[in-house]
Amino acid sequence: MAGNPGREGPISTKGRNDKYRRILEAAVKVFAENGFHESTISQIAREAGVADGTIYLYFKNKDDILVHFFNFKTRQVFARFREEVDRAVNAVDKLRNLVRRHLDEFQKDRYMAVLYQAETHRTRRQAEEQIREMSKSYLDLISEIVEQGQQEGLIRKDLYVGLVKRYIIGGVDEVINTWLHSDGQYDLASMADPLVDLFIQGIGTRND
Repeated sequence: MAGNPGREGPISTKGRNDKYRRILEAAVKVFAENGFHESTISQIAREAGVADGTIYLYFKNKDDILVHFFNFKTRQVFARFREEVDRAVNAVDKLRNLVRRHLDEFQKDRYMAVLYQAETHRTRRQAEEQIREMSKSYLDLISEIVEQGQQEGLIRKDLYVGLVKRYIIGGVDEVINTWLHSDGQYDLASMADPLVDLFIQGIGTRND
């Protein structure tokens, strides 16, 4: 369809682009509150303040909205992750910046956090390719940091990089899930420094 930005290039006018984003944001809220499978196009349209038919000018169906959301957020969030990592010099500070930004992004957008955590833990995922791409990008970034830390002597060289990066991702994932289950009753971003300290105590070199 001519109005679909994901299939036929970027939206040509600011108004159409704003509506596209508004539908995406509405869909994320509806998915997070009701669950993906229980959500309907009518609910999304109502939340976005548009007619049901307007949704189909931008997306083929509900699955397509989810795919677009992950594509859109991947570009946004990973650009911020890379920016934060590049601001630091040594590997430990890079890891600290990455984890802090990750937790901060999810704290600022709880609906995104709920949807991302739900979809990444689902056995059959509607946005399988997009989630796999997001996971690979994140794993590659952590691998880069771990390898630098090993070269700098800040992270133990006897540890397999693949194991270390999954250890880190698992820790971050658990902290986010615990925060979501608490209904966001504490400052998620404040957990970044203790979490990274725990990582480094486990994988860092000993000075004694």
